[in-house]
Amino acid sequence: MAKICVIGSCSMDLVVTSSKRPHAGETVLGESFATVPGGKGANQAVAASRLGAEVMMIGCVGEDFYGTEIMENLKRNRVLITNVEPVTHTESGTAHIILAEGDNSIIVVKGANDLVTPTLVERALDVIKGSDMVLIQQEIPEETVSYVSELCHKFNIPMLLNPAPARPISDTIIENAAYLTPNEHECTILFPGMSTTDALRKYPNKLFITEGSNGVRFYDGEQEVLVPTYKVNAIDTTGAGDTFNAAFAVALAEGSSIPDSVKFANRAASLSVTKFGAQGGMPTRAEVEANL
Repeated sequence: MAKICVIGSCSMDLVVTSSKRPHAGETVLGESFATVPGGKGANQAVAASRLGAEVMMIGCVGEDFYGTEIMENLKRNRVLITNVEPVTHTESGTAHIILAEGDNSIIVVKGANDLVTPTLVERALDVIKGSDMVLIQQEIPEETVSYVSELCHKFNIPMLLNPAPARPISDTIIENAAYLTPNEHECTILFPGMSTTDALRKYPNKLFITEGSNGVRFYDGEQEVLVPTYKVNAIDTTGAGDTFNAAFAVALAEGSSIPDSVKFANRAASLSVTKFGAQGGMPTRAEVEANL
């Protein structure tokens, strides 16, 4: 069983579905509303756990109703939460999601996720050192991502950085990361002025660009490879990227080859969009293997 340490955000998703996306100044009628646990960190932790990994979560929630629900949901999904700290002086993070016209728009309020600091990480150092893979995103402070990258480099622990939401990051973080998984838009922010081909060639078997329904592109040291995704009837794309990253991390930590790991992750992500909610559609290991 792979040991995955996820360092990142824990939030509550407030989800509205509508047949039409409102323009600025426009009011439209929605069709439904739901609150579902989310946050890129918690999403990836739940996805990795369902795929058979032993998952340790490092993060923060508020001491409020949403925080309690987030913690209970992680426990229900067998994620170890010893290092998820409730804080009293700010609210839990929230994501405000509009599902319309076959896609999603999201506004994130970080709340307690801004308190996932290097000090918090330092207190969980033993957990990190005992992991096969560290999985991290960017809904937490940049200084924390940098600190984690330094720790992973120091202790020779592979770190998978999902650089979302997009922001420029230092060359040191990029060099310290074992794997980077931006989408096409995020790639242009990470590598400004550089073509996709040039970026891929600079980071063979390290940079994996997710291209939505087209699949995932990387450079294997000899040629550019596009691993196609699986065609499905998408109901809710929220959490598909998180499912991909979790599945990719699990497969790599288990020793699978890079092409097989990408294929496994693509299949998991494709299954995740066939149900509602960031976590609601995340598949089990048996479901992914049955559909490969």
